Amino acid sequence: MNHLLSPILFLLLMLSSGPNMYECARVFTIVNYCKETIWPGITPGDNFNGGGLELKPGQSIVFQAPVGWSGRIWGRTGCKFDKNGSGSCQTADCGNTLKCKASGKTPASLAEFTLSTVDYYDVSLVDGFNLPISIKPINGQGNCSTCGCDSDLRESCPNELAVKGGNGKAVGCRSACDVFNTDQYCCRGTYGNPVTCQPTFYSKKFKEACPTAYSYAYDDPTSIFTCSGTDYVVSFCSARNQTVCSYHDRKLICSNKGNGLNPFMGSWWPALLFIANLWIFF
Repeated sequence: MNHLLSPILFLLLMLSSGPNMYECARVFTIVNYCKETIWPGITPGDNFNGGGLELKPGQSIVFQAPVGWSGRIWGRTGCKFDKNGSGSCQTADCGNTLKCKASGKTPASLAEFTLSTVDYYDVSLVDGFNLPISIKPINGQGNCSTCGCDSDLRESCPNELAVKGGNGKAVGCRSACDVFNTDQYCCRGTYGNPVTCQPTFYSKKFKEACPTAYSYAYDDPTSIFTCSGTDYVVSFCSARNQTVCSYHDRKLICSNKGNGLNPFMGSWWPALLFIANLWIFF
């Protein structure tokens, strides 16, 4: 059963634990830099609070996922849930429940992972866009590039793809496949291979805004990344060089640019600032 640790107790536990505390597991830090509350959804969610939670602006949460986990993380917006976790969301709903057992309804920006000896990860806009999202590996080996979409496509979404809220503003941007449902836009039928399925006007718009995210099904060369033995920070609405932190090998390690690392060794004040705003589930 999961239980919530106080920030100070968690920090003391970390500092007293051996270096193998996270051996054979990946540490995921999910951070909400948005100005609004979001409700991350995760499938499969057994290691992630059952698949769903609420994050207010500025809040973070940390989980562990075992090697072998393959899944996706996304953000939901405009949600209302009762005390039993029943309710609905304006975007990326997963079946009227806080804890997702199924993928989010399109449009949804997705962070996707397959954890193995070499991890594969990407951010996909193939199912459309509802929130800026990025993946930053920390302390891994290999290419380990940051990827994702820190642009807000809701502001530049073509009108024919836009999902409007009650105030007339776009709350999401659908994919051309979702809207027009043709073989060409959906990469199926005679377009079901990387030779015939080429970028379209709409996928190019997505790619221009988010060059390291999947813009259509066969957008592999610039959109899928690998890393080994890494922690991951999944950020919503972060700036391109946003400083992000993860706890690794008894040190709080922060990165704000590329793969550069800045371990706060013996620096209690920055560590406490980070931990004080962190929810930890085990």
